[in-house]
Amino acid sequence: MADYKNPDSFTSAIQVLFPKLMHYLRAEENKELKGHGITPGQMNALLVLYFNDNLTMGKLSADIYMAESAATRLVNRLVELNLVQRERDENDRRVVRVALTSQGRQLARLAFHRREYRFKNLSEKLSTEEQKMLITPLKSVLRAIQDLEKERAQKIKHRRKQLR
Repeated sequence: MADYKNPDSFTSAIQVLFPKLMHYLRAEENKELKGHGITPGQMNALLVLYFNDNLTMGKLSADIYMAESAATRLVNRLVELNLVQRERDENDRRVVRVALTSQGRQLARLAFHRREYRFKNLSEKLSTEEQKMLITPLKSVLRAIQDLEKERAQKIKHRRKQLR
């Protein structure tokens, strides 16, 4: 067993385990999307809207971790596929909101239930204790990644100010 207190062992384990997990998740997602003509990124947007419908473009782009210009292109494709619709905000006409169509809601619901089923099957292979032992560190890893991203963004912002 690797010694995870040794940074080299930890980084080695992460470099081995995460790609394997991501490969499995991507393969399952590709099976899920087959025949629907959409990308994993587009499905991610549909799922975000499934749980938080009628988002502004800015909020949607932040929630799917994309630049607003890239999110706009993604939404354009989803509009063409009749999976989402754009609406002007009633209070501020400059603001564009994105909402699922009935077809988009149906597809997102199907994808969510498939994922839920897949993870339920996984959970049945783990004891309650193993599930807790998995979730807590994953939350910590996510927090650490988010902190690193904030620090990176602050450094970039600081460098840009220095260049002015």
